[in-house]
Amino acid sequence: MQDKIEELHQRRASLASAGGEQRVAKQHEQGKLTARERIAELLDEHSFQETAVYAVHRANRFGMSDKDVPSDGVVVGQGTVLGRLVHVASQDFTILGGTIGELHADKIAQAANMALRTGSPFVCINDSGGARVQEGVDALNGCGHIFYANVLLSGVVPQISILAGPCAGAAAYSPALTDFIIQTKQAQMYITGPDVIKQVTGEEVSHEDLGGAAVHAGRSGVVHFVAEDDAQAALIAKKLLSFLPQNNTEDPPEVEHNGNVDDDPALDSVIPDDYRKPYDVRDVIARVVDDADFLEVHASWAVNAVVGFGRVVGRTVGVIANQPNQLSGVLDINASDKIARFVRFCNAFNIPLLTFVDTPGFMPGVDQEYNGIIRHGAKVLFAYSAATVPKVTVVLRKAFGGAYIAMCARALGADKVFAWPSAEIAVMGAEGAAGIVFRKEIKAAEDPAVKRQELIDEYRGTFANPYVASEHGLVDDVIVPSETRRYVAQALESLTTKRDMRPPKKHGLMPM
Repeated sequence: MQDKIEELHQRRASLASAGGEQRVAKQHEQGKLTARERIAELLDEHSFQETAVYAVHRANRFGMSDKDVPSDGVVVGQGTVLGRLVHVASQDFTILGGTIGELHADKIAQAANMALRTGSPFVCINDSGGARVQEGVDALNGCGHIFYANVLLSGVVPQISILAGPCAGAAAYSPALTDFIIQTKQAQMYITGPDVIKQVTGEEVSHEDLGGAAVHAGRSGVVHFVAEDDAQAALIAKKLLSFLPQNNTEDPPEVEHNGNVDDDPALDSVIPDDYRKPYDVRDVIARVVDDADFLEVHASWAVNAVVGFGRVVGRTVGVIANQPNQLSGVLDINASDKIARFVRFCNAFNIPLLTFVDTPGFMPGVDQEYNGIIRHGAKVLFAYSAATVPKVTVVLRKAFGGAYIAMCARALGADKVFAWPSAEIAVMGAEGAAGIVFRKEIKAAEDPAVKRQELIDEYRGTFANPYVASEHGLVDDVIVPSETRRYVAQALESLTTKRDMRPPKKHGLMPM
């Protein structure tokens, strides 16, 4: 027996450097951890239990029958993050470049299916050159099994992808099907690499410019978080999981809090006296959520909107806000997609929605119209209307036109709507409205410019306040800004038992 135990110890030791010491050293030289080191960073100490440890591929063509491929290039299993169960898969680039073969894909799909069966989050750490060429169609079929598993898990358990190295070709679509993507600065993701692009189009582009973290976080919008390295990526994943429930049948975890909802006088001076001047809406968010603890999602993309997670008196909330210091907080195509996607996620996982409104409307322009602002804007309307979780809206300043409705107005099912005294709720701004409503009076005036300003002031005096909307039951109360946290906390507390009955159907048809 001692001989057999010694053999087992040797086998386990060999797994730590499965691709060989040279390849592990190269991985470290590039600032990257190995597959098992990444899992150790993510999971609680000594909690990981690996599955399919000694799995062996069944490929026998193109020299594969002679290749020793430990664990088939992917480590899978389960462990805990902050004491809560998660299932994990981590690709090993030191073994055949982390390429996805039939068995490799089967291991990932099985880990995902175990997450589904146990109702626990699934985290996949990607570091792969894509489908394994030597296995041909079997490798592609395996990728399809992973995609199918991602879709089955969608809306049932949270799915997080960490991009820690190459994520190329078909392999890129699995992260795209998950809820959140964290990309390190050492990673790249693309469908076709620079060499293929040069062959087909003649264009020269670097790996980083094509699929680096800055590109996908700031331009394509594919990536939600950027990490300096593997260790920070694991920290972001832990932070994110701390806000989320295990699955769609549970509420998010509550964190102990002292219950302090005292007024915050600093909020009374956040908005400038000049309604044309911008401010950073994150200053408002930080003073309403617990301990200014706000995890912003998609922070570098569609920056005229802000979304992310915080807590109010210990309970997770999904925060959505217009950002007045970027394009005046206007809703354009990307901001609409960003908001709609986040709202849909929160609704799927029982996370209440807290919306801060300050928007002059939808973005005008030929490019926006040609590229489908109507279709994309409709996604926001659909997402908020379909959401059955508690919905609390606070109108801070501008709330004009269709964008006022889209940002969770009472008509879209907002349970509580509060407004600051600075709120302006109208079809459009006073300048534009006066030119339409009082066109004849302005034209007939002795001094049209003076008359125009007089009528602008009259229109603003009528609508540039929240009281007309309040009189019509569209605003529950006009509150002093410093009282916002208390009002939001009380509203969310009153809505904890909310039930919203909807017509039976397979699913709605969101504008895509």
